[in-house]
Amino acid sequence: MTRLLRTMGRKTLVLTSRRERGLRDVRPVRLECGVLQHAEGSAWIRCGNTWVLCSATVEPGGAPSFAKDRGLGWVTAEYDMLPRSCPVRLPRGVTGSAGRRKAEIARLIGRSLRAVCRLDRICDHLVVVDCDVLQADGGTRMAAVTAGFCALALACQWMIDQGLAAQMPLRGYVAGVSVGVVDGQLVVDLDSGEDARAAVDLNVVMTDGGELVEIQATGERGPFDFDLLRRLVEVARPAVDRLIWHQKQALGKMGVKLPDA
Repeated sequence: MTRLLRTMGRKTLVLTSRRERGLRDVRPVRLECGVLQHAEGSAWIRCGNTWVLCSATVEPGGAPSFAKDRGLGWVTAEYDMLPRSCPVRLPRGVTGSAGRRKAEIARLIGRSLRAVCRLDRICDHLVVVDCDVLQADGGTRMAAVTAGFCALALACQWMIDQGLAAQMPLRGYVAGVSVGVVDGQLVVDLDSGEDARAAVDLNVVMTDGGELVEIQATGERGPFDFDLLRRLVEVARPAVDRLIWHQKQALGKMGVKLPDA
């Protein structure tokens, strides 16, 4: 945690323009696990100038009744942006459209994490993954999925160590990346400037086995066809693989290794 705070104290911007990276390259990534003292699982990710801190909390016996009735545990997520994560201060406790956006992103993160989770191995326990954006420069929800998975993996290992789970509940890795059409070109991992100019943008969540978990696609300047959708998903795959490589490296340093898909 001291190392994280020390890093946060520097006003350092990462050069992420397309002159510094290729069209299909993700921004410079730094991913660390176990950064919080009290959380059962934690991780923080820096994707260019987007920073997200995630923590996972285990609540024994806290699964909702609809899961308990089926002999399952549950994994859910929360998402928020700190007031000065953006150029203009964001008010705390927002409601209305901003509140609905936060709730929608939280549901996306929760769905993505549950997609690789054996809920029957969590028994009747609840895991809450909190994702807080420290600094936003595009791609915050995908960064939250990527770091949130690492926090969840550490929490799952904690449950095994504490005797709350007999086997690893995770069946594989999951990560997400944004892709889009910017200035007529297919690009990966959009920053905020590119996102504002995108004619089409997608958020793509995939597993380490190449399976799709979620696609959020929007034609910002008009409709687009299935062929373009396929091409965008195809360019997302290597980027997701790269992010999963970072997950494996970060979790490996904590002694956590999951079975490959």
